[in-house]
Amino acid sequence: MSALQVDAGKFFTFWIVVIAETLCFQQLFRSIGAMCKHFGVASMMTGLLTTIFFVYGGYLIPYEKMHVWFRWIFYLNPGSYTFESLMANEFSGLKLECVAPDYIPYGDGYSDSVSQYRGCSVLGSNAQGVIDGDSYIREQYSYSRHHIWRGFGVLIGFWIFFLFLTALGFELHDSNGGSSMLLYKRGSKKTHDEEISTEKQEEVKRNALSQSLKQSNFTWKDLDYYVQYHGQQKQLLNKVFGFVKPGNLVALMGSSGAGKTTLLDVLAQRKDAGEIRGSILIDGRPQGISFQRTTGYCEQMDVHEGTATVKEALLFSAVLRQPASVPYEEKVAYVEHIIDLLELSDICDALIGVPGAGLSIEQRKRVTLGVELVAKPTLLFLDEPTSGLDGQSAYNICTIHQPSAVLFDAFDTLLLLAKGGRMTYFGETGKESSKLLEYFSKNGAPCPPDANPAEHIVEVVQGNTSQAVDWVEIWNNSEERKQALAELEALNYASKSDANYVEDTADFATSHWFQFKTVSYRLMVQIWRSPDYMWNKIILHVFAALFSGFTFWMMGNGTFDLQLRLFAIFNFIFVAPGCINQMQPFFLHNRDLFETREKKSKIYHWVAFISAQAICEIPYLIICATLYFGCWYFTAGFPVTAAISGHVYLQMIFYEFLYTSIGQAIAAYAPNEYFAAIMNPVLIGAGMVSFCGVVVPYSQMQPFWRYWLYYLDPFTYLVGGLLGEVLWDVKVECKPEEFVHFQSPPGQTCGEYMATFLSEQTGYLLDSNSTSCSFCQYNTGADYAKTFNLNEKYYSWRDVSIHSWLLIYRDAD
Repeated sequence: MSALQVDAGKFFTFWIVVIAETLCFQQLFRSIGAMCKHFGVASMMTGLLTTIFFVYGGYLIPYEKMHVWFRWIFYLNPGSYTFESLMANEFSGLKLECVAPDYIPYGDGYSDSVSQYRGCSVLGSNAQGVIDGDSYIREQYSYSRHHIWRGFGVLIGFWIFFLFLTALGFELHDSNGGSSMLLYKRGSKKTHDEEISTEKQEEVKRNALSQSLKQSNFTWKDLDYYVQYHGQQKQLLNKVFGFVKPGNLVALMGSSGAGKTTLLDVLAQRKDAGEIRGSILIDGRPQGISFQRTTGYCEQMDVHEGTATVKEALLFSAVLRQPASVPYEEKVAYVEHIIDLLELSDICDALIGVPGAGLSIEQRKRVTLGVELVAKPTLLFLDEPTSGLDGQSAYNICTIHQPSAVLFDAFDTLLLLAKGGRMTYFGETGKESSKLLEYFSKNGAPCPPDANPAEHIVEVVQGNTSQAVDWVEIWNNSEERKQALAELEALNYASKSDANYVEDTADFATSHWFQFKTVSYRLMVQIWRSPDYMWNKIILHVFAALFSGFTFWMMGNGTFDLQLRLFAIFNFIFVAPGCINQMQPFFLHNRDLFETREKKSKIYHWVAFISAQAICEIPYLIICATLYFGCWYFTAGFPVTAAISGHVYLQMIFYEFLYTSIGQAIAAYAPNEYFAAIMNPVLIGAGMVSFCGVVVPYSQMQPFWRYWLYYLDPFTYLVGGLLGEVLWDVKVECKPEEFVHFQSPPGQTCGEYMATFLSEQTGYLLDSNSTSCSFCQYNTGADYAKTFNLNEKYYSWRDVSIHSWLLIYRDAD
């Protein structure tokens, strides 16, 4: 068989084994998702199993070197069968030449030495310095080429077993069945007025009720809106005008696709893209920088923080959106007033929750309205309110999708849009819609006596009549349009001439420091009321630490123990993926809440959001690092010297901060949690882990990566800071099987023969006076550390400093 055919056969075997492994692990994670009811538990289990399978795959610790109490994991690990099959497939029939630095001694004066006077440190080599692939995997890992297809069969068996577990998980999974229940915070039924005393609250409430909302005229004229669509501009609004007078309700109606939501977004400054033309004025002046925070906007989707109570959600909006000059007690009293107004008193201490475990849809709608009303807005935009809301609960502007006759009669004015964002009517509705019906009646569309006026005019404008009528053209030529435009100009002139007008130039109602404190408090409450989130992270740390500690139990000072020290530290890195996968949905939920509602309403600055996200988890991260350190460091047998253990503990805390900020940074740029989950292994696994100098040592790394990516990788400094301390001062004592054996030339002792080599290289001889040489490659742990580019002892503190600066930079970013 030719070499080409052998390579083709190995490639096919490699390909089929990798496919089997992919199917197996993919089904494993699916089965975990099916068996676990909560995402946090699934993330914890995934992170823990990933760490266990990585350690007991046979690479970090060969099978014979595993402690007997955990050796059974090797047989239950699909990765161990994959690793054996791939190693046996690759090394079977392979012949390699042992070269320096593994062929000892080497250098000047030794290159011409015959093979019997040199020894190879790689297992599986013969007296001639040739490494046999089959011997190597047998002596190093206890593997055999006869197990290649056995491993493939076991992987298929695991895949079938995980399929069964997935099916069982779905069968046993208990669904809520769409039922809904209210959840109350602990102790909420005992007290209702915890913020201020009852007497003080009633006094301030009376004062708040005696004040009226700020009254303003809101007008817009010749409003056009364009967006890019297939390389061309598409017009969504066409010459739209209108106005809202103080205390008036304006209904915005039209068929689906007429541009109702688009118009509201444009008027409320919620559009981030597209081109807007025309004028939008408040009190005859252009919208100022404070417009977004002084107006309310209830969108179609009810977006809230589920762990907050109804009252807490309203109070959060009130204290941040009402001016800082308003006393806190007055804000609380006004919140109580809105709670009474919207009939939320009986559920004010209930958690908002999520559908099925929290408020009903109708209750969430009222909370959405309350969150905007407590800000005392000059205008309120309502996008498609439900029939559960009445006219008393909304004012200024309301858009109606399927209006009822009762609700429609509560409005003072109507703006009616046709397809393409074109106007067909704007004006007063009149008592029982008399003026509106009169307009359509005189233009050929009378309303039948038993018909709903609102539904009738929408049907007419849509063209669902026996005779086609261009209602846009009729409106453009009507006397009502001229009168409406004249009234609009009069309102602008009267408002602009107000000598007492003072422009509000504040971007936000409160200071950045107050925003940070308020947002941080809400986030800490959110974390406290999400026990699964933190308990799963803590449990993951404890189990991973105990597992790692007993895996690397009481390491010695041999050369293999130096490698175990490296892998024990390297294994600590892998606590991050499970925690990041658990943290990112939490972060993305908060980000979506901020970007969907709170950012657009200018409730608080993005700096307050990012700062709170970074700061509020710090106490829990310190707890996690402390638990991991206590369960792992002393169990593994690392030095107990305070200077060393304290250094490691400090760096572990920094790492907790680092991986959290990395996970948040990935989530901040990800459109959703699925994309973030895809990017995690790419950036952390294939990127940072691969180039930190452990998987591929610095000296063997390709120059293209070595001179830039290695130094930009934060894990480089994490490993350097931890490894340098626990290695540097170790006195190496090779075990009998770790010595390299060879004979010295005739007439020379091992000490005489190796003198030149030992003057230039690391290592020591077991007996320098003997002629049968037994050589240990390292004198101290410092010799081993230098192979990872840790050339001086102070490098560990240098790497800690760089690590901390990278942490600060990533948090700022």
